[in-house]
Amino acid sequence: MNKIIELREKRAKLWESTKAFLDSRRNENGLLSAEDTATYERMEKDVMNLGEEIKRLERQAVIDLELSKPTSSPISSKPGMKDEEEKTGRASDEYKSAFWNAMRMKNPSNQIYNSLSIGEDSEGGYLAPDEFERTLITTLEEENIFRKLAKVIKTSSGDRKIPVVVTKGSAAWLDEGEDFEESDSVFGQTSIGAYKLGTMIKVSDELLNDSVFSIESYIATEFARRIGAKEEEAFIVGDGDGKPTGIFHATAGGQLGVTAASATAITADEIIDLVYSLKAPYRKNAVFIMNDATVKAVRKLKDGQGQYLWQPSLTAGTPDTLLNRPVYTSAYAPIIEAGASTIAFGDFGYYWIADRQGRSFKRLNELFATSGQVGFLGSQRVDGKLILPEAVKVLKQK
Repeated sequence: MNKIIELREKRAKLWESTKAFLDSRRNENGLLSAEDTATYERMEKDVMNLGEEIKRLERQAVIDLELSKPTSSPISSKPGMKDEEEKTGRASDEYKSAFWNAMRMKNPSNQIYNSLSIGEDSEGGYLAPDEFERTLITTLEEENIFRKLAKVIKTSSGDRKIPVVVTKGSAAWLDEGEDFEESDSVFGQTSIGAYKLGTMIKVSDELLNDSVFSIESYIATEFARRIGAKEEEAFIVGDGDGKPTGIFHATAGGQLGVTAASATAITADEIIDLVYSLKAPYRKNAVFIMNDATVKAVRKLKDGQGQYLWQPSLTAGTPDTLLNRPVYTSAYAPIIEAGASTIAFGDFGYYWIADRQGRSFKRLNELFATSGQVGFLGSQRVDGKLILPEAVKVLKQK
């Protein structure tokens, strides 16, 4: 943690130096020479690289903390007394032990298969134990920025119908004795389904049989890295065809807030206009989402008082800000180009992620036997959709 704080302070100082250099080297037209431009871009790149290193260290700290938790609970009850609540199903120690034995062993015993019967899925795999499921979710949140911002719900099966307000009722001034006017809210429905997302993880026989090797940690990290990246891409730019619908979707994503005057640039006024295109109730919890390349473009913008709109964070776990609102970056957000929606601003709690059932894993013994490896199939069913489009506004290039 001290290393993270040290890097944040270093980045903040470097950014102040970068801004000072930019302000001091502009000519009477507000432009930089070719040599100064190269120097500024090198300084700015150092700031961005420090930011990426801070993110990596923060993700690593969270994962280390989660994986360092004890795998069993100490005995706290008195001899002869029953525990207050006995764990059953996928939460039981028996299921957890059987699950990992099945993942490690080539030919598990019938007793192990019997213990796993409560978690067997329709495709021959087994649902992850509850404790490992929580570890996966925590690790996914570190790999996928959107899970921290969205509302996550759990579904058991099939589509889930969600009521949404189509038109809102209103109040009216009344004279004494005048009848009340009917003004009801009209409700519609939107549905969230479940799309399958999977990956194959390969491990060598030698590594799997090594007592020091933690198969739990490896699967959790690799599953989250691969699945998290695909999830984030879909939640941001997904087209809804066999995958979730993203926030930048032209018709089912956020509403148009501002159209930039340029196809290749963004101004400070346009960002301010974007913020205030969002209705006040949604601005309370609103954040920005954009590509790192877009951050590079807006980083130089100033307000009417000459203050930079973008400010680096000095606190661990806290994002940088733009107009005092948090900024989250994603490699999957569109870059600045003609006709592209490049910045989303809104309350992403109105984007719902539906996790169906649990994550499922299956061991493949024979497929990679000739190469001395064992395959593991990991999959989940998930959908995502912006339930209330007016809660998110986007800036679109000309």
